[in-house]
Amino acid sequence: MIVEEYSSQQRKLKTIKISSDLVVVGGGLAGVCAAITAARTGIKVTLIQDRPVLGGNASSEVRLWSLGATSHMGNNNRWSREGGLINEILLENLKRNKEGNSLIFDTVLLEKVYEEKNITLLLNTAVYEVKKENELNIESVTAFCSQNSTTYKVFAPLFCDSSGDGIVAFMAGASFRMGAETKEEFDEGFAPNVEDYGNLLGHSLYFYTKDLGKPVSYSAPSFAIKNAEELPRIKNYQLGDHGCKLWWVEYGGRMDTIHESENIKFELWKVVYGIWNYVKNSGKFPEAANLTLEWVGTIPGKRESRRFEGDFMLSQKDIVEQRQQYDAIAFGGWAMDLHPADGVYSEHNSCTQWHSKGVYTIPYRCYYSKDINNLFLAGRIISATHVAFGSSRVMLTCAHGAQAVGKAAAICIKEGIKPRVISSKKNIVKLQLLLNRDGQSIPRIKTPDHEDLVTQANLTSSSNLDFKGFTPSSDWHVLKFGFAQLLPLEAGKQYTFEFEVDAGESTTLEIQLNSSSACTHFTPDVQVDKKIIQLIPGRQKVKFHTRATLLQDHYAFFCLVKNEKVKIRLSEDRITGLMTVQNKINKAVSNFGKQEPPANINIDQFEFWTPDRRPGGKNLALTLENKLPIFNVENLKNQEIRPTSDGNTNAWVAELNDDSPFVSMTWKSPKNIKTIRLFFDCDYDHSLESTLMEHPEDAIPFIVADYKIKDESDTVIKEVKGNYQTINTITFEKPISTKSLTFQFSKKLAHVPVAVFKISVYA
Repeated sequence: MIVEEYSSQQRKLKTIKISSDLVVVGGGLAGVCAAITAARTGIKVTLIQDRPVLGGNASSEVRLWSLGATSHMGNNNRWSREGGLINEILLENLKRNKEGNSLIFDTVLLEKVYEEKNITLLLNTAVYEVKKENELNIESVTAFCSQNSTTYKVFAPLFCDSSGDGIVAFMAGASFRMGAETKEEFDEGFAPNVEDYGNLLGHSLYFYTKDLGKPVSYSAPSFAIKNAEELPRIKNYQLGDHGCKLWWVEYGGRMDTIHESENIKFELWKVVYGIWNYVKNSGKFPEAANLTLEWVGTIPGKRESRRFEGDFMLSQKDIVEQRQQYDAIAFGGWAMDLHPADGVYSEHNSCTQWHSKGVYTIPYRCYYSKDINNLFLAGRIISATHVAFGSSRVMLTCAHGAQAVGKAAAICIKEGIKPRVISSKKNIVKLQLLLNRDGQSIPRIKTPDHEDLVTQANLTSSSNLDFKGFTPSSDWHVLKFGFAQLLPLEAGKQYTFEFEVDAGESTTLEIQLNSSSACTHFTPDVQVDKKIIQLIPGRQKVKFHTRATLLQDHYAFFCLVKNEKVKIRLSEDRITGLMTVQNKINKAVSNFGKQEPPANINIDQFEFWTPDRRPGGKNLALTLENKLPIFNVENLKNQEIRPTSDGNTNAWVAELNDDSPFVSMTWKSPKNIKTIRLFFDCDYDHSLESTLMEHPEDAIPFIVADYKIKDESDTVIKEVKGNYQTINTITFEKPISTKSLTFQFSKKLAHVPVAVFKISVYA
């Protein structure tokens, strides 16, 4: 029992002081990834989150699915899902939560943080004060937890602001921008007309409905809008849409999206309850009779507020031209996606999206303040113009860059340096290597790993798939859209393709061999060769011999032009690094089969060739006259862990009929082995939306589930069963001394051969 008498003195709250190596403020996907990545290197991290759950806009409080460069598989960014830790999180979520329950995703994130003993997690804790050691360095932040009535003073040599609004960077005095630049400042043709379109993207508020199986009445609160039927965007409403499918319920872009955020939320509540009143009581939606409101968000999903300046500012041309920077440490690929500031009240289209032909890289110099020496930036507040922010702001892109921040912070602590020091051309290579070791897959950045013992080993395998075609199945596909098989082909070589069609009547079929104008993308914007074939009614074999050749080694598109009178035979075979795409519309993003921007905004015009999700997306049952030697075991040495647009699958793949394939590596003398790392094919082309959308399986079919590792005496030193992760890291308590290692893999699906991208071995 506690009894305390009256005191004339003001009582002080309980205060706890915490010291760590890195303080991360903001627990969205960016903050989570920065904190975990840093903690896994062994440094101490304090993660401060002002909400009761982790995940930010991806959490159950907001319920927005997370996406990045794959863009709902609606663009030309092949094999572009973000790698490393965020991919690990998404695959864990897939295993437990392929139905897309946002509450389950909360637990996946919380578990990942909880398991890291180097992280001190403070939930429901809001930073309200920054103390500086001097003009250029932060000493501590002060935060208050509303649930335990405790004040925390948190000290560290390094800080990372991933708070969304940049609360730490703002109070520390860092340079920032809020709103849209003019077209002239960065030569950005897509920069908006501020008077007409507005300065900022607004907030969105989501809601769910539920069918109770009996009529449900509804009376709207007095604050609900009364004219929902007059909203310009009400035409977008469809019964059954939930969560971020209603992203167009947006408002606030002409207001102060920081200090007026609560006012914006209340206006969105008015709109949501008004829309539901219209649906339930207008008589225009009789099929909604049994529906009730199950959930309405209590905090909105915020898109934009402050952006802080680093030593580099990402802009439109970096995205459109895919400019390569020496210090690239992450990539993006979502469209440049701007929304009219008036949101749900605007007469403009709900959003304007313009895609680049491929993924772009983001420099390290965007991820730290140019003013505050010990302050990293992560999430949507990184150094970018308003136009570039329209792409870099999406959550998986934010998380991907934040992983680099976490790794950079560890380097800073261990070497006693500040963030800017790493940005030099001499030092950035170390960060890039460490990131790629963790599966970051920085595009077009080669990172030779001289410590990887596999580079010194002699490799042999039970078999190598010399690709000559796909096994025909009984499945036929109507050419409702242009259809293309992606194949890695060599420059200067001619090829002969054969496949089977079924023509409903006499007709012609146009066949094209297309490639890309640059090795930085998978957009088939160059026609290499074509042929028009006369078809007779019924089934028949068609042969196409190319006359012209590719100018560079590259993935080529073997294209069949749309003709609904023709069916093509497909295959059940699914092989790493090979896939099909179609020239079709994807309503989930701004994709109408072809991008045709206005001439004056400096954005490319091109066609979209996009994949189907499984169980669709089957390969064409074609055969080649000459085999493609694209899956040799030597690919395991090249450090890449996904297919790349320079025409490499980068994978070792066993023969389709090899049920117990193996890879052996030998050295001239015994090696003391401490760590082994395997990189499997997690289908980086599949968009693993975290919530709301369902996925066809709980584990990617290309990933090897079961395998054994044996030493030179044929002793099993490690056995793994039930794996569903891309990266498997095996660390021995005591180093294993051996002259050889054999990896024995188990094949799990008849039509999917065993595949591995990379095996690394370290002393």
